Amino acid sequence: MDSKTADSRPVVLTIAGLDPSGGAGIVADIKTIAAFGCFPTAALTSITFQNTSGVFGALHQSGGTLRAQVEPILEDFSIAAVKTGMLPTKEIVGEVARLCRETKLPAPVVDPVMCSTTGQDLIDDDAFKAIQVELLPLACVITPNVPEAERLVGFSIAKESDMRRAAEAIRALGARAVLIKGGHLRDRRQMEEGGRQEPGKVGEALDVLLDEAGKFTVFREHFVDVGEVHGSGCTLSAAIAACLAIQMNLEEAIQAAKSFVTEAIRAAPRMGRGARPL
Repeated sequence: MDSKTADSRPVVLTIAGLDPSGGAGIVADIKTIAAFGCFPTAALTSITFQNTSGVFGALHQSGGTLRAQVEPILEDFSIAAVKTGMLPTKEIVGEVARLCRETKLPAPVVDPVMCSTTGQDLIDDDAFKAIQVELLPLACVITPNVPEAERLVGFSIAKESDMRRAAEAIRALGARAVLIKGGHLRDRRQMEEGGRQEPGKVGEALDVLLDEAGKFTVFREHFVDVGEVHGSGCTLSAAIAACLAIQMNLEEAIQAAKSFVTEAIRAAPRMGRGARPL
């Protein structure tokens, strides 16, 4: 019995960076994919030097080393879903796009990681432009937070109607579906109102999906404020990919992923000196 028939679990591939502290990136993806009963595989785009308090540098892979990781996986497994995370250079973005076009990889869930929780840039300007031009048209869904969406569309997002407008603009760039995550918008409102709510208090997280058919769906989930959390975006996109791999439709996958992330935040341990790792 070969590896394609030895296990009934769907195989999910994450293409992302390594966070050695374990809260985000490939480590978070692998934990999440496994939690949904899928078999995780991974290809590394960058080795970052970071902990819960900050990012202190990175060593990026080349396009050739990325392809050399992915091709043996494709020879051995049938991939049910793909997610991308940190794609730090134009070369890496281009290689991911070529792999999606040239192989049997399914359309990826694209998490357009641009900045760390602590504020450090994780991609360069050429990589950002390559994501817009080369990768968005290949994505089954893209999952930007508010600052990432603002960078993609070039205007400010302050309310739900802005999120809808931004989703339409990003979909016009070629993505089949767009999920704009509203957590940062909530944080901005709190700052305008004079500060954060008390830790542990429950509020509301608002996300907006524009799907392939042009239909909007608004997701409302409890927002549990435990302070800064590290890896929620990685975990959400990995969970969406895993749910797609187990044959949920996109709306079902997003709802299940949001519920999973909410519970992960609620249970997030106080480890390290900075943001809580999921």
